[in-house]
Amino acid sequence: MKKKRLLGAAALSLTMGLSVFASGAFGQGADAKETYRVWIQGPSSAKSQAKQDYGVRWDFGSDGFTTTVNGKQYQALLKNKNLKIEEVPEVTLETPVEATAKPGAGAASLPSDQTPWGIEAIYNDSAIQTPSGGDNVKVAVLDTGVHINHRDLAGSAEQCKDFTQRNSPLVNGSCDDKNGHGTHVAGTVLAHGGSDGLGLYGVAPQADLWAYKVLNDRGSGYSDDIAGAIEHAANEAGRTGSKVIVSMSLGSSTKNSLIANAVDYAYSKEVLVVAAAGNSGPNANTIGYPGALTNAVAVAALENVQQNGTYRVADFSSRGNPATAGDYVIQERDVEVSAPGRAIESTWFDGSYNTISGTSMATPHVSGLAAKIWASNPSMSHTQLRSDLQNRSKLYDIKGGTGAATGDDYASGFGFPRVK
Repeated sequence: MKKKRLLGAAALSLTMGLSVFASGAFGQGADAKETYRVWIQGPSSAKSQAKQDYGVRWDFGSDGFTTTVNGKQYQALLKNKNLKIEEVPEVTLETPVEATAKPGAGAASLPSDQTPWGIEAIYNDSAIQTPSGGDNVKVAVLDTGVHINHRDLAGSAEQCKDFTQRNSPLVNGSCDDKNGHGTHVAGTVLAHGGSDGLGLYGVAPQADLWAYKVLNDRGSGYSDDIAGAIEHAANEAGRTGSKVIVSMSLGSSTKNSLIANAVDYAYSKEVLVVAAAGNSGPNANTIGYPGALTNAVAVAALENVQQNGTYRVADFSSRGNPATAGDYVIQERDVEVSAPGRAIESTWFDGSYNTISGTSMATPHVSGLAAKIWASNPSMSHTQLRSDLQNRSKLYDIKGGTGAATGDDYASGFGFPRVK
């Protein structure tokens, strides 16, 4: 098959930094026709007045709130000495990772493999035909949306929400994906093979999907919308009494406080957060955020190649910190586990199937496995579930690829967690 570069084949990236702001629109005069997403912090009284003056998109309590203002309003805010004003970083897709692509043929097409190599690998069963598990566990896929009516996902979506609309921070019943990335991720987590059983299967077909669109169809959005979606998933976990896994195939080379605080909040509410390590390898210390956070499980990408008796970490997969390797303790900027991420076939936004690569594709393998384990052990806490994933990883140590070595290494982390 012909090689093709695909939008959305890689992990997602936050575009941020003072240099961007200094050379961009904020270095120019205010334009009342332009709008800016801003994060406002300060004393309660000053914030309260600002909320009345400008409205609220996301209220993060003591961490402030976000809103959208025009150029003149932005300039006025800058002059308010009682408030701290920051632009909310935008989100875009990284440079794609090349992979073999199956041309879309719509709903009439069938997958080339009902249980792609990653499913066989994580089940440690090359003959598996119908994966199962994940009952009553909710997996919130934060991405470009999901084609929830895909034959292999139909009936799985318990929630479908859009966090990207300009006029409202949250629209229920809308999560359309015209990019493909989010649908691909969701399929790896919980595709059920379709009503006729001829479609593709994910790791945990009985899990419930919470499809949260946090990026638009071009693959761009705002970090406050991602943070808002994370907190919303955590609050929904409490409201519904559900076991929830937040799966984020997105990341940034720079730490973002809004998202970091939201991850901490979700973790405090007993939600397991799984995130991509990034596609900036094979050099060390290239892992992205939020995967690099201590309260998120960072996932590296494996390829279907054997080296030193194990699967090999893909060169594109971001690496962690060599200085903290070997201690089996998760610190910031550490890779935690690894899973299949190169040449992964899954569901696509037009009803067909596509084969793409990235740590974006490795992440849902781990999210699906976590759902399967949790469904089988409902008394587990989210921290016990995380420990279980780590212990399973130690049983299959990865020794192939740059930086991979015996034990806890900065390329593959603890290893490759599997069903058995």
